[in-house]
This record gives sequence, C-alpha cells and structure tokens, in this order.
Amino acid sequence: MSKPAHTLRFATLLLLACVLPNQTRAESPPAPNAGEPRDGQHDFDFMFGTFNIKVRRLKNPLHGSNEWYEMSGTTVCRPFWNGKANIEEGELDGPNGHVEAAMVRLYNTTSHQWSLNWVTQRSARFDVPTIGEFKDGRGEFYDMEPYEGRQIMVRYVWSDTTTSRPHFQQSYSADGGKTWELNWDAYSTRVQ
Repeated sequence: MSKPAHTLRFATLLLLACVLPNQTRAESPPAPNAGEPRDGQHDFDFMFGTFNIKVRRLKNPLHGSNEWYEMSGTTVCRPFWNGKANIEEGELDGPNGHVEAAMVRLYNTTSHQWSLNWVTQRSARFDVPTIGEFKDGRGEFYDMEPYEGRQIMVRYVWSDTTTSRPHFQQSYSADGGKTWELNWDAYSTRVQ
C-alpha cells in the first residue's frame, strides 16, 4: 500500500472514530451532571390540600424541660407562582388558646433551595427565614435566630412526605449544632 493511501485510510478511520460516537451520544438522552443541583421546585407538592394537624410542643425549650402540651387544628396549603411557591395557612387550638399562622415557602431557582417563612396572626411579622432543601426524601432547613437574648440554631425537618401523614419537627441548638433539642413535633393527616 502506498504512503498516501495508508495516510488516507488512517485519516478516514480516525474521522469515523470521532464522528460515530458523537452521533450515538446525540441519540441518547444526556446524562445528568453529578455536580448540578437537582430541581426541587415540587418538593412541597405533598402538602397541597387540606390536613388535620396534631402538634406536641415543648413548654420551655433549652431549659431541660420534659413537659409538653398538645395542639390540634387544620391546615390548607395551595401553590402560587406556578408551583415555585406555596402558602400553608393553619388554625390550631391548645392550652394557650387559638393560634392562626401561615408558612410561606419560596423556591429559589438559582440556589435550588427553599426559604420557609413563618408568621402568626399574633406577631404579624415573618420570623427569620429557614433555608434548605430535600435530599433522599428528607427536607432539612436551618437558620440562626435570637432566642432569650442569644443566637441559637433552628432546624426544621420534613419526613414521611410520600405518605398521607407527613411529619414535621423543629429543634433548637444552643451549641452551634452539636446537639439538638426537639421542641415541635407535628403530624399532618390528609383530609382532601
């Protein structure tokens, strides 16, 4: 075989080796980039609708208290902004009377995280936003806020979100997250 024919055959094989795999990859769906955050804008869809809610609340958090009181009521959650946000309104009754509250959840499409914003009718102002996301079906959300004259960490945890009885817990940490004390334990049961 002459040198030009050999060079031409080698160039053709090299070209085919480069072109054919690209055509095969173009036909297959692109593999997700492991470094990209997942789109979690529908993570709270499980809360849309009406729920009965039962809450256990610690009477005196961060003081070694073991005394709890119970509240019960109803919540209604609906989406807005095409599902990138939702509002959950609730009314609860317990030993301290009637509580009207709302949770406004906002999804940030850049950070792929949720901002959870709690407000009661009594305070008429939003608390510090709690920020986080869901991983493997568990939602964890954190903030730093003042409590009794000092800054503490707050953690919200959502679990059992694929059932008709989602579970929410709030815990406080006075030692920078080394230990956590549960102070709000709530189960919602779907009504509709």
